[in-house]
Amino acid sequence: MSESKVTDPVADWWHTSIIDMEPGRIAFRGHPVEELIGTLSFPQMIWHMVMGTPLDAGRARLFEAALVAAVDHGPQAPSIAAARMAATCGVGLNNAMATAINMLGDVHGGAGEQAVALYQDIDARTQTTGLEEATGQGLDAFRATKGKFIPGFGHRFHKPVDPRAPRLLGLVDEAAAIGSVSGRFAAIGRAVEAHLAREKGKPVPMNIDGATAVIFAELGCPAPLARGFFCLSRSVGILAHAWEQTCQGGRNKGPTPPSHRWTYDGA
Repeated sequence: MSESKVTDPVADWWHTSIIDMEPGRIAFRGHPVEELIGTLSFPQMIWHMVMGTPLDAGRARLFEAALVAAVDHGPQAPSIAAARMAATCGVGLNNAMATAINMLGDVHGGAGEQAVALYQDIDARTQTTGLEEATGQGLDAFRATKGKFIPGFGHRFHKPVDPRAPRLLGLVDEAAAIGSVSGRFAAIGRAVEAHLAREKGKPVPMNIDGATAVIFAELGCPAPLARGFFCLSRSVGILAHAWEQTCQGGRNKGPTPPSHRWTYDGA
């Protein structure tokens, strides 16, 4: 007669491979915290915790570059404006940050995730056809389900070129040249850019979302995590603006000055 499994209703409530802890001991992914402190960079620690795999120096440099590039885009960005408005309402920094981060969704903050998914779909299609044809097929499939807007290309503010994208792509090229990454997703991103330019009859340059998506895809990041990593990055700018507004003061600031009225189109 086999023994029935004995379960602890407390210990078995959660299951995690991220942290093991008892009095006097903390281990993240099997590594004692004291061995990680001063050894891993913060980007490497993020990757270690989230992905559960090591990130060597060359790949960590790319990951860090993507995080640095997306930290802020000014008070015209809804999330940043929300953080500043929240700060004038007398809430703490954590409340202001939560207000802002909760605004990062499919439209504001989701383009990187969508671009990674697009690149990965095109990459899968290259197993049976050439890159140019796979790019066209991938764009057609994306538009059939997601609409005409292609995430990661063009920018309503930065014209003609988002200054962050070429720098990030250059770093990917450098990493590919020494074998840190394959470079195939950089090629896919450029193929999408070229395809869109032919369609439009004018350049449609890659933007920050498209370029960071190249990096995340090169590092093997699942598409949904690209949004999570963007949220981590943008949290830096959100904190900076919330703190600056807290120091500046102001009370109950709304989205427009009191002297400006909204448009009333009712009866």
